[in-house]
Formats: sequence, C-alpha cells, structure tokens
Amino acid sequence: MASLARSASQSIRASARRASRSVITAAAKPHTASYSLLARAAAAKATQTSIPQVGLLSNGVRGVKTLDFAGTKEVVYERSDWPLPKLQEYFKNDTLALIGYGSQGHGQGLNARDNGLNVIIGVRENGESWKQAMEDGWVPGETLFPIEEAINKGTIIMNLLSDAAQSQTWPQITPLITKGKTLYFSHGFSVVYKDDTHVIPPTDVDVILVAPKGSGRTVRTLFKEGRGINSSIAVWQDVTGKAKEKAIALGVAVGSGYMYETTFEKEVYSDLYGERGVLMGGIQGMFLAQYKVLRKNGHSPSEAFNETVEEATQSLYPLIGAKGMDYMYNACSTTARRGALDWAPIFEEANLPIFEKLYESVRNGTETRKSLEYNSRDTYRQDLAKELAEIDNQEIWRAGKVVRSLRPDYKSESE
Repeated sequence: MASLARSASQSIRASARRASRSVITAAAKPHTASYSLLARAAAAKATQTSIPQVGLLSNGVRGVKTLDFAGTKEVVYERSDWPLPKLQEYFKNDTLALIGYGSQGHGQGLNARDNGLNVIIGVRENGESWKQAMEDGWVPGETLFPIEEAINKGTIIMNLLSDAAQSQTWPQITPLITKGKTLYFSHGFSVVYKDDTHVIPPTDVDVILVAPKGSGRTVRTLFKEGRGINSSIAVWQDVTGKAKEKAIALGVAVGSGYMYETTFEKEVYSDLYGERGVLMGGIQGMFLAQYKVLRKNGHSPSEAFNETVEEATQSLYPLIGAKGMDYMYNACSTTARRGALDWAPIFEEANLPIFEKLYESVRNGTETRKSLEYNSRDTYRQDLAKELAEIDNQEIWRAGKVVRSLRPDYKSESE
C-alpha cells in the first residue's frame, strides 16, 4: 500500500476544505451549562462556529430525539437535556454510594463528583481499592467507607464490583438494599444470569442500568476532554415510575454524552459477544494470524508489525472512526481498494460461523459460567498476570514496542 499515505492525505485535505466551508456558513447554536472545565472551553468556542446536525427526525433541538439508524428509528438521549443546575437539583437529596473502585468505579465516581453530586465510595477497608480511592481524594469517614456503611448511607446504590465479586458478596449486600433505595448496575451480567450468579434484586426498589461503551479510563478521559462517552440505559424493575428518568440522569452524571435504550439482556449479550469478537478476542486472533504468515514468508518483524497493526491503528482505523468504512476505502490506493473489496466477503463467510457459535455461547450462559469460575479462583490475579505476560512476550507485541518508540509523539510506556 505504498500510495496509501498520498491518497489518504489528498482525501483528508479535500474533506477539511469541505468542513471548513460548512463551519463558516453554519448558524451558531446556544449551549447549556457544561460538565467540565474543558467542556466549558469547547462550548465557548462552538458558540462561534458550529456544524449543523444531520439526519434528525425531530425538530433538531439537542436533547431527546429520534434518529434513523439505517432505516430503524431509535430514541437517543443527550446530556444537553440535563444542564448542570437541573442535574444537581434532581439529585440534591440523594447520596450516590458507589460500591467498588475498579475501572468503572474510578471513572464514574470522579465524573459524578466533578458534576457536583454527593458521591461516596464503598470498598474493603485498607485494601488496594481503598488506597487508590484515597489517592484520588476520597476521604475516609467522609466520602470513603467500608461497603456495608456506604450502602446504609446511600440512596442510590451503584454496584460496580466485578461480575464475580457481585456474585460472591450478594448475600451480604442484598439485606442492606432496603425499600426506597435505587439499585444501579453498569452491566446486565449478574441480574440476567441470576441462575449462575444468584443475584436477585429486592422487589421493592428500582433497578436500572447505565452501561458506558468503553473502559472506565475512557469514561474519565472523554469527560475531562469535554466530550462524553456513549452509553446504553435499561430498566429491570420500575417501582417508583421514575426508573427510566433516573437512569438517563445518572447516565449524564457519570459522564455520558448520549445514551440509547436497551434491555439488561441485550446489553449483556452484545457486550460479552463484542469483547470476545472484534473488540478484543477476534482482533488479537486476526492480528496474530496475519503476522505469523508474514513472518513465515520471510518478512522482518518490523515490516510484519507495520503491515498488521501499526498501519491499522495509526492510519486506517481512525479514518473508519471519523467517517466510516467507505471513507477509509476512498482514502486508499486503487490497488488497495480492489483487494479489500474482493477479500472482505471471503473473510465474512469464513468468520460468520465462528460469530454465530460465539453468540450462542454467550446466550446459553457458557461464557458466564467460564468467567465466574475463572474470576472466582483464589489464584485469579496470578493466573491473569501469567496469561497477559504470555501475550506481552509474543514476538508481534515485542516488535510493537520498538515500532511505537519510533513515533514522533512517543512517550515512554512507564510515564
């Protein structure tokens, strides 16, 4: 793909010129209160030059709207419908008790705190998560408590423990979730697979879900950038008649830019399926297979890595993320396009049975039982460290460390 860079550069410059003309002619829109210092700066700039929205089926006002997703109409909820004063007023009498301080707990907790809500953390006293929470400014006895005490103090119980830990701790937690409280999850796993997890919510509380579509680190980073992650929301049990409204508001509170509605079942099915597929498991398998064939045929490690990973993540995937697959194809050489168009259906046909098998394994609970068994072991952390070390020591990723060090914006991985 020797001509890729030149062709991509021409396409990007042309798009930039078109975008520039659109910005100049677009009408400025008013903006509501922001959700971080960086968001305020971005909003101030956007009031001068703003690009109009495309494809709205409503009156175009940002907030709740119906969009056409490839022929299917769906309702989308945006944070602009919850300006900061409204959000703070809505939760003025609530205490968000966030249980667990892992990836999601860290990101969601800090975002809700920065949005001015009353947030406390509940974790095992003096454990590793306790120490991490203290480093982030949570104060023992004020905003940081043992799990049981935090649940007793909270009105909205945000159970962000790991899936395995939710199952293990449920007998101790469930008596504390009393009438009038709200039970919040960020994954449908425990409730949907109740036959395996034994997590059965009390019948007299609202049970809701806000599931950010990314890691807790990304939830926090996008919030600090003034952007916001996309999330799904769902209601398992609506006792008060306000469960859905509460889920939307909490989605905004923890850093969502927009939210779409789903069910607990669909959230967990799509989540487990995606992680094992193209998001993580599938992409590692594809990267490794392509790299191995290149090495077997005499290509150097640097060339094999560049043609497998570096070009994908640094050049092509960002184009897909920005404007879609067809845009990426058009940004490449005619030779590259022809080969991709010819081979894409072959890969689709070869992979379809694998993905069908994977989805069934998720739906029938096989993946859940594997996860619970493995992640409940006393040696879980040691076993995981061993498996990740094996990946880290694969030639493809050892070569990748050297390739990354050659990037102009490279920073040491220890930084």
